[in-house]
Amino acid sequence: MHAIAPELQVAAWLNAAQPLSLTQLRGKVVVIYAFQMLCPGCVSHGIPQAKAIRAAFDEQDVAVLGLHSVFEHHAVMHRAALEAFMHEYRIGFPVAIDQPSPHSPVPLTMAQYQLRGTPTLILIDRQGRLRLSHFGQAEDMRVGALIGQLVAEAAPQQARCEDGACSIN
Repeated sequence: MHAIAPELQVAAWLNAAQPLSLTQLRGKVVVIYAFQMLCPGCVSHGIPQAKAIRAAFDEQDVAVLGLHSVFEHHAVMHRAALEAFMHEYRIGFPVAIDQPSPHSPVPLTMAQYQLRGTPTLILIDRQGRLRLSHFGQAEDMRVGALIGQLVAEAAPQQARCEDGACSIN
């Protein structure tokens, strides 16, 4: 059995009209790419892969999120720099800025998910369960197959009550 993915601890959201939560996204497969602007693997592989996933899968089934987790070079990776970076690389999906820790250089979500570095690919199924956390470059075909498998799994059933009776949709 897979554990429910913990909520992201976010300082701010970019490319999102309002803050997002994993609870809100239940029923969709959630793809999260943890990245840093100054990470060569993120720029050369992780971000292009995230953009390709967003283009390949229906947004009704798959939500793609970025998680900017700064654990080094803190002074140069501020919000304005991230906004410029996202514009330059045409990142259109929502990006969460990982909440800095008051006690550690490692931000809160990165610590909570026990991420080893960036890029890291996180896959969460329609039920909200953590199904994959992969550090480094993940092979495109394997990632596509895993996401396709998660999309094919049943969405959570919703209970609905009206007129004194309850049913499952």
